[in-house]
Amino acid sequence: MSKKKNETNNLEDTEIQYENEYVEEDGLQNKLKSLREELKAAKLQSQEYLTGWQKERASFANYKATEEKKRTERVSALKTTLISDFFPVLDSFDMAFGNKEAWESVDQNWRTGIEYIHTQLMNTLEHYGVSAVGTVGVLFDPMIHEPVSIVTVDDETQDEHIQSVIQRGYQTSDTVLRPAKVTVGKYEN
Repeated sequence: MSKKKNETNNLEDTEIQYENEYVEEDGLQNKLKSLREELKAAKLQSQEYLTGWQKERASFANYKATEEKKRTERVSALKTTLISDFFPVLDSFDMAFGNKEAWESVDQNWRTGIEYIHTQLMNTLEHYGVSAVGTVGVLFDPMIHEPVSIVTVDDETQDEHIQSVIQRGYQTSDTVLRPAKVTVGKYEN
């Protein structure tokens, strides 16, 4: 009987062990299912974070580009304003050079020095892309010339051409900083 009892105990132990394995396997399945759900949620969250980060990075790149464009425009406007402040000085040089009697009566060395200063100033402006506008004999261009008066000319080739420059103008490659004030020829029979 002891053998039978022993077999019964062994059978019960096997059943308990089988039940424990089944419970453990069922628990592992639940645990695995739970971990898969957590992994799926973590992947979704990481994708959401990545998308948000990419959007913010693109937004920041756009912001930097916009600010750089604004900065460039401000610098350009500042340069234009600064250069425009020199126009009265250049007008004074032109008036001094234009008064031939007074200019010729001044000491030659002094004239040479003033002409050199004028040349330096013009070279500096050219370095910044500024050029003078207003040359006698060129065709009138309403984009860069401001007509002060119209004078009658006898030569048909001088029709609509600049006859004299009252005040020089200045321009850059893409902007007229100040139009030249000129007299324009009009041919009449």
